[in-house]
Amino acid sequence: MEALLTWIDNNNWIIQIFGVVVATVFINAILRIVINRIHQKVGLTDNVWDDAMVLACKRPLLLFVWVIGISIAIEIVEAATGASNEIFEQTGLARQIAIILLLMMFLVRLIRNIEENFLTKANLKEVDADEITVKVIGRLLRISVLITGVLVILQTLDISVSGVLAFGGIGGIAVGFAAKDLLANFFGGLIIYLDRPFSIGDWVRSPDREIEGTVEDIGWRQTKIRTFDKRPLYIPNSVFATIAVENPSRMTNRRIYETFGLRYCDSAKMGEIVAAVKEMLRNHDEIDTSQTLIVNFNSLAPSSLDFFIYTFTKTTNWVHFHEVKQDVLLKIIAIIHGHDADLAFPTRTLDGLDALNNQS
Repeated sequence: MEALLTWIDNNNWIIQIFGVVVATVFINAILRIVINRIHQKVGLTDNVWDDAMVLACKRPLLLFVWVIGISIAIEIVEAATGASNEIFEQTGLARQIAIILLLMMFLVRLIRNIEENFLTKANLKEVDADEITVKVIGRLLRISVLITGVLVILQTLDISVSGVLAFGGIGGIAVGFAAKDLLANFFGGLIIYLDRPFSIGDWVRSPDREIEGTVEDIGWRQTKIRTFDKRPLYIPNSVFATIAVENPSRMTNRRIYETFGLRYCDSAKMGEIVAAVKEMLRNHDEIDTSQTLIVNFNSLAPSSLDFFIYTFTKTTNWVHFHEVKQDVLLKIIAIIHGHDADLAFPTRTLDGLDALNNQS
């Protein structure tokens, strides 16, 4: 018994380390339960910040408990053994760096969670937020956190930040020459984010290149477009700085511009038909009468008397537009037939044919 007490007295630090480990595990388990309970509570609210905060702090906080527990255990070993080496001397510095890294982890996870919450609510139309803007701000904030964290760690290690920045400036020039295409794509993506000629989900096309489809993603280096035959098209962002891009998704109306040819024998009915077609368009529920609306007789063609319609539909949906256009065309044909007229087709009349037959 005395031997056991003597051993315990001489090795009291082992018991202390065991107690620190047990306490660390216990506190870690309690924190995990508390955080999960809090997450269940805040998950019922519509706020995009609270649940993002709870999820972001969960892993860094649990790791922080282990960092403190391990550092205390190392200090106990150092005090008990009287050892003095580089490992024990750097315990405090390692703890500071670990805390900085955990703080960086928390901020990066918080920014990402808030970004995902905003995008989810934007897709559900619960908040008015632009998807591209949210992604850009999120990426810039994460980059800022990482750069700031690295500079703080360098300062903690007594490394001159000014020297690093000066070296980075020289290195940046070299990297700029070596990776000019990469930088061109980066700044091309930045211009897309700032000017916003198109957004994710827009239908775009370029008259300069064979580019047409729906934008699926806008990255820092390239933009992904899904063509109408469902092929993915990956375009470097720098390309968009040198080409014209058309965005039909942002059109306010769709245009109907068609020409109709009447027979020459129906020339007397042209005025009535044009007036009837114009009246039909003005009363059509799908035609935007606030836009330009023209119906006029405008051409004496070789085989027909031509009039044209120039008007705009209220819808911009491609499928519904063709349904409206079909209805308009059918009604115009019905108006023409209703005036005992008909559409012309190419014909040829030979004058004096009877006289030629009599001579023969």
